[in-house]
Amino acid sequence: MTDDVVSRPSVHALLADGTTVCIRPVLPSDHGRLRGLYEEMSPENLRLRFFAASRRSADTAADRACAPARPGYRALLAEVDGRVIGLAEYDTGGGADGAQKQTAEISIAVADGLHHRGVGTLLVEHLVSAARAEDITAFTADALSENHEVLRLFADLGLRTSRHFEGPEVRCTVRLDQDDTYLSAVEARGRAADVASLVPLLRPDAVAVVGAGRTPGSVGRAILHHLHTGGFTRRLFAVNPSVTSILGVPSHPSVAALPRTPDLVIVAVPAAAVPAVADECGRAGVRALVVVTAGLDHARTEALLAACRTYGMRLVGPNCLGVSNTDPELRLDATFAAEHPRPGTAGVAVQSGGVGIALLDGLSRLGIGVSSFVSLGDKYDVSGNDMLQWWESDHRTGLALLHLESFGNPRAFSRTARRVTRRIPVLTVDAGRTDAGRKAAASHTAAAATRTMTRGALFTQAGITATRSVGELLETAALFHSQPLPEGSRVAIVTNAGGAGVLAADACAEAGLALPPFTPATADELLAVLPDGAAVGNPVDATAAVSEDQLTECVDRLSRCSGIDAVIVALVPTAVAAATGDDLVRAVTTAPGRRARPVLAVRLEQDVPVRLLPAAGGGAIPSYAEPQAAARALAHAAHRTAWLARPAGVVPDLDDIETGRARTVVADHLAEHPDGGWLDPHTCAELLSCYRVRQIPWTWAETEDEAVAAADRLRGFGGRVVMKAHWPGLVHKTRHQAVRLDLRGDAQVRTAFRDLKTRFAGLMTGVVLQPLAPRGTELLAGVVQDEVFGPLVLFGLGGTATEVLADHAARLAPLTDRDVHDLITTTRCAPLLLGADGNTPVDLEALEHLLLRLSRMAADLPQLAEADFNPVLAAPGGVTVLDARVRLLPRRPQDPYLRRLR
Repeated sequence: MTDDVVSRPSVHALLADGTTVCIRPVLPSDHGRLRGLYEEMSPENLRLRFFAASRRSADTAADRACAPARPGYRALLAEVDGRVIGLAEYDTGGGADGAQKQTAEISIAVADGLHHRGVGTLLVEHLVSAARAEDITAFTADALSENHEVLRLFADLGLRTSRHFEGPEVRCTVRLDQDDTYLSAVEARGRAADVASLVPLLRPDAVAVVGAGRTPGSVGRAILHHLHTGGFTRRLFAVNPSVTSILGVPSHPSVAALPRTPDLVIVAVPAAAVPAVADECGRAGVRALVVVTAGLDHARTEALLAACRTYGMRLVGPNCLGVSNTDPELRLDATFAAEHPRPGTAGVAVQSGGVGIALLDGLSRLGIGVSSFVSLGDKYDVSGNDMLQWWESDHRTGLALLHLESFGNPRAFSRTARRVTRRIPVLTVDAGRTDAGRKAAASHTAAAATRTMTRGALFTQAGITATRSVGELLETAALFHSQPLPEGSRVAIVTNAGGAGVLAADACAEAGLALPPFTPATADELLAVLPDGAAVGNPVDATAAVSEDQLTECVDRLSRCSGIDAVIVALVPTAVAAATGDDLVRAVTTAPGRRARPVLAVRLEQDVPVRLLPAAGGGAIPSYAEPQAAARALAHAAHRTAWLARPAGVVPDLDDIETGRARTVVADHLAEHPDGGWLDPHTCAELLSCYRVRQIPWTWAETEDEAVAAADRLRGFGGRVVMKAHWPGLVHKTRHQAVRLDLRGDAQVRTAFRDLKTRFAGLMTGVVLQPLAPRGTELLAGVVQDEVFGPLVLFGLGGTATEVLADHAARLAPLTDRDVHDLITTTRCAPLLLGADGNTPVDLEALEHLLLRLSRMAADLPQLAEADFNPVLAAPGGVTVLDARVRLLPRRPQDPYLRRLR
């Protein structure tokens, strides 16, 4: 097996019509099948591919693709069910000396009858990813000018393409820059393929349940019962060799014996039988499986997934609750929840079946209902990312609710969510927030990068509304479903009991909402409609004497007030209202259509946490039992408004970066240290220089005399110097008392060196000397390469107390200009940087550039496990890294945006 095959194993991906295809390197044993690919082509297609209709070209092409590995050449094939349906190659023409060129010639062949299904495009995307990893910057291709299909393929890739015509031929050059245009084009193709692959799962024309027994109480029977009683409008079968009918549904002995091939099969058999059932379904042509069975061991799970990939079936589960689509034209309820889900507008995807049942019940009780529901279970295939793309395209979903305990590809998920959440709100429960494993982290950056911070960065950047519990998720969903978004965070509170108003005011303040005072004109208007004794501060105490009409007018006026973004009405039942027959709740729900701003009710006596009150003329008003719940929901809505209003952000170009040299530095270090580790000061400085990261001047010394000479050279930067001991693996110098500050004169330098050498005898390999830094704000900037989420950039207060102060913000790389702005402005130390109290602000442009360069370094180098810049000195005159530590690990690059199934 060649190194090429080892480094790029086979993957599965989706064609434009949702078909699963295997993309893998060519093997010598593929020669016959590749020759067959060309021999089955029509003379016309052979002519377009080889510029001549010669059958000898088939042997030549197969020989080239199956030849031993050589520098600069790569060949990938696409196969379905063992049949080769496409081949794509590139060749730089690299010689025996291994010299690598930056341009490669590319060629593509697709089997007859399979054009216009995205085979060639998918192969080229995978070649682009491989070429970038080899620092190839452009593809070239010669084609006949009449070969419109291949010319359109290049033009539609999303990459910069140029053409040069020479007679009947055209020379195409494709630049391989990975910018947002290309990623968006890949996303669009992936979205169409993904949605097409989910149609058999969520809009099947025929469903079979394997494992529905005759005895009540079995999961399979419960699912069959739900499908039958739910009114599934298409063909429904049971598979059970012992009976001919179950619950009035015709039963057959096997999947192969069914009168027609089902699109979707629900598998509810014992774990040991699951792989065989999956294989039988695949052979029969089934397109999707929902495996509710739990308890599959690793071998059975691998066999299940292999069957799904081999036969092109999408998989939900195993260990799941099922799926549902409430479309009235379908009425698919393949779950074993207690009740049928209520039709509605919320799309729901969960990993936990228990959470799924709670959400289905809560959404039905609120009247929001469900458009489609998928219990992902162990999530070996269909994921939250898939469901977001389905909801984006189904024209029925107005609200997406997720409960995900893990992420397969967070960076791809983030791009999808950023797009989807601009159309519909995406809400989640932030599950799995704790992370005890970080306690043993090495650097300050790694210690700060908690799981909560990492997930928070993902949700914040993607515009996802993250709640802390299922209850909070439902409370927020009720507001998003029923009310317009507030324009800001300014809230007016009106109450018929002063105590309730105080509780609501406290809740708003704790949630980060503002309660602005009313203008004199607004106060006068309110006093004119309220009973005597009313107080028109904010909160407005309308007193227990307020009537229904008075409260209605008060809420109307507040909802029209230009300085208010939302109104909370806190009510308690009183004998006064009962005696007069006034219904104060009706005052809140009267004519909401004329209120342009959201209105929420708080009723302390309410028996459920949240409900939607039907409003006159249609619509609903969310009513909460606790003011904290109303305030939290409103804060989430205000955050969504702010996120939608801000520009999307762009990743700025950094033209002075030397990525190639940086990769060489990394490769050379890992060649000498195969297990990785912390870089020595010289290698660290060389790597940072590739990204133009500004460090304070420094000198290395291994002897006392070298230290004195180094200090003399550095005194031109200010006279006093700092000495830091170094040995491999040392990270926290201050903690080990390995730093000597404010050294003046040769004698102090000698004394410091001797002291460090004695203290760390047998460890210390040398010292780093630096000029004593001027005054400024000490900051931390760093990055941690999370194995799941990718590189996480952290920023905040630095110095020796950085972990104690815990003033950090984080964003996932690559950073946009908006991400950098957020990192700087969301920390508590932001006023120090921006020039609070009349002080001069630090060099914000230099600080932004430092974070962008750090982000770029992490994105370029997957081997970068940690980078810790602490302290970073920020001052009006510039930003300088005083101490930098970088740790490398031997990791292969992974393209997070490459189209492939999990």
